[in-house]
Amino acid sequence: MTLSSRRSEVSPFVVMDVMRAAGQRAARGQEVLHLEVGQPGAGVPAGVLRAAQAALHGQALGYAPALGVTALREAIAFHYLATYGAAVDPGRVIVTPGSSGAFLLAFLAAFDQGARVAVPRPGYPCYRNILTALDLVAVDVPVAADSRYLVTPDILAALPEPVDGLIVSSPGNPTGTMYDAAGLRALADYCSAHGIQLISDEIYHGISFCGPASTALSHAPDAIVINSFSKYYAMTGWRVGWMIVPGPGVRRIERLVQNLFIATSTLSQLAALGAFDCRDELERHVQGYRSNRDVLFASLQGAGLSDMILPDGAFYIYAKVADRTADSVAYCARILEETGVAITPGVDFDPVAGLTSLRFSYAADAGTVERAASRLAQWFSQH
Repeated sequence: MTLSSRRSEVSPFVVMDVMRAAGQRAARGQEVLHLEVGQPGAGVPAGVLRAAQAALHGQALGYAPALGVTALREAIAFHYLATYGAAVDPGRVIVTPGSSGAFLLAFLAAFDQGARVAVPRPGYPCYRNILTALDLVAVDVPVAADSRYLVTPDILAALPEPVDGLIVSSPGNPTGTMYDAAGLRALADYCSAHGIQLISDEIYHGISFCGPASTALSHAPDAIVINSFSKYYAMTGWRVGWMIVPGPGVRRIERLVQNLFIATSTLSQLAALGAFDCRDELERHVQGYRSNRDVLFASLQGAGLSDMILPDGAFYIYAKVADRTADSVAYCARILEETGVAITPGVDFDPVAGLTSLRFSYAADAGTVERAASRLAQWFSQH
């Protein structure tokens, strides 16, 4: 018997394929400079490691409650008050196995089979792929540089058919552009007026270069907000995220967690408690990302890549390269082979126009980004 479920026929998460190819190159003893994956290069904050060590030596690490460790839920709620001035009941906070677990739970709890959910294109590919696996309809919302790759009420109103949900991210992946408070409020108001469930991916909050990001909770009390300790808090491998949901949805999601995951890793949750005490260290990371952005953006511009927008936040540069290739997958493979620099083809984020675009991550350490920028500038200048 073969594994033949139609629901498993989703597109690959291409960046993981690039990582595999880069790993194979490294296994042959060849150098790889990683600009393909959004993984902070600065390492786990010291406070997280201290909290993990204390948990290992001082507690029995059995199952956590399905909704999360109480102290962590309370710390996350306090974070919203201290950072955004938004009062959040800790009872609405649900700790999840990364943001990926939160998306799965949100989609299952909010939408019935066949529901139409709008996703920006270009955008994070796993939105589309998880929706497809759940027999939901991912409705592409093409966005472009003229709107800074952001969804607007006018763009939603122009869709040929109504949608049941909308996913947005700010700062965004792969573009790094960010909604200001007025733009997010207008979008939230449109969704409320038209019965659209807003899901706000805020995983890159904290990594912004033009002022603090605005949370959807300040504008849409019924929004589902998703975040994670992976990016700003540099805890990718710990797989711990969170979601904030309207009160009536908490028990629904609790039942799903109980059956799908039982709970999020207890050790990871206790370690994450230490992340909120590492603000100075984490802000130094952000300054490093800003410096990396400036170095890489200038190098790419100098090499002739002109169709780019300077990112507001996150740690990605999205470049259109239609004048250089019509096959970004093969193009990235060639760049890896000839320069040792791993980058991600745009087809991962845009299945229509992504064959002529590239995404560069500048999350790595400064030395890696500087060496990669130099090699890419030379290669692009010659090709």
